[in-house]
Amino acid sequence: MAPEAGRATGAVYNESELNLLGRISETVSRHRMLAPGQRVGVAVSGGADSVCLLDALRELAKDAGWSLSVLHLDHGLRGGESRADAAFVAELAARLGLPFYLETVDVRALAAGGNLEQAGRDVRYAFFRRLIADGTVDRVALGHTRSDQAETVLYRFLRGAGTAGLAGIRPVTAEGIVRPLLDLERGDVVAWLAERGLAWREDASNADLSFDRNRIRHQLLPALVREWNPGLTRTLANLADRAREEEAWWEVEIDRLAAERLTLKPPAVLLEAGPLAEMPPAFARRLVRRAIEIAKGDLRGIDFEHVSAVLAMAAAPEGHGRMQVPGLDVFRSFEWLRLAPPAAGTPRDFRLPVAPPAGVKLPDGSEISLEVLETPQHPGMFDSVYNDGVGCLDWHRVSGPLEFRNWIPGDRYQPAGHPGESKVKTLFQDARIPLWERRHWPVLTSGDAIIWVRRFGPAAEYAAGPGSRTVLRIRDFAG
Repeated sequence: MAPEAGRATGAVYNESELNLLGRISETVSRHRMLAPGQRVGVAVSGGADSVCLLDALRELAKDAGWSLSVLHLDHGLRGGESRADAAFVAELAARLGLPFYLETVDVRALAAGGNLEQAGRDVRYAFFRRLIADGTVDRVALGHTRSDQAETVLYRFLRGAGTAGLAGIRPVTAEGIVRPLLDLERGDVVAWLAERGLAWREDASNADLSFDRNRIRHQLLPALVREWNPGLTRTLANLADRAREEEAWWEVEIDRLAAERLTLKPPAVLLEAGPLAEMPPAFARRLVRRAIEIAKGDLRGIDFEHVSAVLAMAAAPEGHGRMQVPGLDVFRSFEWLRLAPPAAGTPRDFRLPVAPPAGVKLPDGSEISLEVLETPQHPGMFDSVYNDGVGCLDWHRVSGPLEFRNWIPGDRYQPAGHPGESKVKTLFQDARIPLWERRHWPVLTSGDAIIWVRRFGPAAEYAAGPGSRTVLRIRDFAG
């Protein structure tokens, strides 16, 4: 590959030993970014970093055998300047004889009043993922440098990020994004371009100090370097490396812990409050973040205070509670926490007339079947017990139309085998049924009478017995 590439694996080089190509080659090798012969899409915005990346990878590809192509996203945010950037990159690809892939997107329309920067990032990475998924390229190389890394770490620190955030820009991602320039600083890039007489495009928005990142780049970080630590860029990049290594260890541990402690009932994630409250805080915080990520699909908008509030709910005395974090409802009921997207638009109440034999699918996704049977033909019918999800009613005692409906506060009945009538709510409390499970809890009525309730079985007045000649058998597949 580049000069010095033949040295033993693991050799440590200082900057004076390696020229720019050698440093890039060492970065690629150390992080196993690219294999010989792979198809590499180089994301080129037209700026200095991406032009340098393309030129350097072309040099390294002579020995590595990579097949390069040029990728460009025209986000349409700067009108004519954006179109000029796309034309510059297209001409560069043509001059180098490389395949060119252009994606044009109206990012402002997609953001629809939201975060414009995030929307741009989303469409850019969607473009890259699509090219990888359809086999156009094996990897996509981006031109982030150590200077970008330092700015990202400082920005995230100022926003209160934890270790995961301080890991910064990853050299390699699971989806196939690689960043070969992460061990170069912006000055190295500019010097390389000047030496080789290469032109690039300047994005005027990079100088706009109304953007937080630009103030960090042009004001805060230079002041800190000048007044506090001349090596701060490297220090912040080293911090990112250490944080990333620690997070890699934590990922394995949290995978193990999540498999033991999280109960997945899509779209919800459940975890026990007591064990969570007893965990060391470092484990507990990460386990809650993992539960949020699974239930929500990402961790956007989730900060330290949200995680701390969930942990405080777990540590509270047993009871019921509810809170919200961005994109999720969090409930506490008895010893369980439940995290799930808000159930907006899902009706609580339902009424489902039924005439046996029939099967009924309930709003919670469970199913119940009803069938009428003659007991002489099924002599072992009463050998089953109700907690197997089977209940039997004396068909001749049932009068009036049958209907499944949801439990309503105030419902009462006498379950078979109980000495008297009870509120269904009291039965819930005794059985420690969490609040969220009660929302669509089914009862079967005959006219105005409750004759069966999930889990608690037939009403005493209607329960079948050895003298029953015909029974209504209820199979609850959630029982």
